[in-house]
Amino acid sequence: MINIADPIIGEEEKKAVLEVLESGMLAQGKKVKELESAFADYCGTKYAVALNSGTAAIHAAVFSLGVGPGDEVIVPPFTFVATANPVLMLGAKVVFADVREDDFMLDPSEVEKKITKNTKAIIPVDLYGNVHSVDEIKALANKSNLAVLSDSCQAIGAEFRGRRVGSLSDVSCFSLYATKNIISGEGGMVVTDSEEIAERCRRFRHHGQSEKTKYEYTDLGYNYRMTDLCAAVGVEQMKKIDRLTQKRIENAETFGSELFSVNGLVLPTVGRDVRHVFHQYTLRVTNEFPMSRDELAKFLKENGIDTGIYYPKPLHLYSHFSKLDYKKGDFPVAEKLAGEVLSLPVHPLVTKEDAKKIVKTIYPYV
Repeated sequence: MINIADPIIGEEEKKAVLEVLESGMLAQGKKVKELESAFADYCGTKYAVALNSGTAAIHAAVFSLGVGPGDEVIVPPFTFVATANPVLMLGAKVVFADVREDDFMLDPSEVEKKITKNTKAIIPVDLYGNVHSVDEIKALANKSNLAVLSDSCQAIGAEFRGRRVGSLSDVSCFSLYATKNIISGEGGMVVTDSEEIAERCRRFRHHGQSEKTKYEYTDLGYNYRMTDLCAAVGVEQMKKIDRLTQKRIENAETFGSELFSVNGLVLPTVGRDVRHVFHQYTLRVTNEFPMSRDELAKFLKENGIDTGIYYPKPLHLYSHFSKLDYKKGDFPVAEKLAGEVLSLPVHPLVTKEDAKKIVKTIYPYV
């Protein structure tokens, strides 16, 4: 089976974990600091704060912006639930704005319609490893004095005009979950150029206390610390990120060169000046294709090719969001995409032969 995702763990990661076990320092220690330093350097930011998941990273980042009851945060409905849940966790209101059909990104024209006097922040998502509309979202934020928090959990290494994701917003969040482009098993990272945001995130991950003043609780906080075991894996993965990313891009290029002319398949759009890092290679299976999306997924699985549907239902149709007066039909683009998207295996363990097999398996039904 060609899996939709396969973690890549080498001898370097295993050795690094054993060294941590033997050191006796298992919780947040020097390996976490090493990973934070490497991450900030890679993204081109002043600060990086490690947490125990991408969700925790978003939660901490939203908190760091002062979001709370009475505030509104604009979020796309076509994303993983962890983009929006932290807003609710802090007692604020999730305000959805629809996405664009061509690249799945938050639509700036829809965002503009949703800005009110209560809006505090915008959370664009760098979905699948692509990059959101940086200039347009930033212009809207500047006009209304809003913060931009990019959910870049799937986009480590992506670039816009030569600048890496992480350095493009007021604050950005990444996931190091076991299936992401680089991993630590579980883990997340907040990056920013703001010393205040970084310090609030550090306190948030450690029960509200500063690392400098133990047992002085200045903020609400959680136990969101990363372990040195996870950080040790992340440090070794950072050394491999360019090679791993390039393999994803090469696999995506193989799919693009072979499938571009297939009627009924809409391939991923890469914007001008964007480096897409293909956390997922997500195409759309439209009515012009001779099989439905679900039929194609079933057929591929029967032929040893795993696929994924990210995501089968937009967030506004789930109960804890729909009770905020959202209903079917509110965000037609997101709803349409949820019925069409299908992700093919693109990770670095997919060989060129695997990629060609995937293409050849699709072609008899073209």
